[in-house]
Amino acid sequence: QVQLVESGGGLVQAGGSLRLACAASGRTFSSSGMGWFRQAPGKEREFVAAITWTGSTTAYGDSVKGRFSISRDNAKNTVYLQMNSLKPEDTAVYYCAADRGSYSYSTKKKPDEYIYWGQGTQVTVSS
Repeated sequence: QVQLVESGGGLVQAGGSLRLACAASGRTFSSSGMGWFRQAPGKEREFVAAITWTGSTTAYGDSVKGRFSISRDNAKNTVYLQMNSLKPEDTAVYYCAADRGSYSYSTKKKPDEYIYWGQGTQVTVSS
C-alpha cells in the first residue's frame, strides 16, 4: 500500500517555474515506478512524466519535453516535477501516481498502469 500527497502547486505567470513534490508513505515506494499526470477541465487525464524505480530512466509527454524534469529521492520517499517555461496551457490539476512496485525498468505512460494516486494539486499559469 502506498499513500501519495502532492504539494507545490499554485499560481504562476507564463514563463515562470514551479516544483511539485509527491511524498509517499508505504513499503513499496522504492520499488515503484512513478508518474505525473494532469487533467484540465473538460479534458482527459494526460501523461506528463514518468520515472523508473531506480531513477535511471525517465519519459515525458510531447507537450512538456524540454521544459519539465522528473526526479526522485528514494531516501526521502519523494518524487519531484520541476516545471520551467510554464505556459497557460499547462494549467491543470497535477496528479502523482505509483505502480504496484515491481522493480520494473520500463516507464509507464498510461493511467491504468498505476494503482495508487494522490489527491492532486492545482497549477494555474496566467498569461
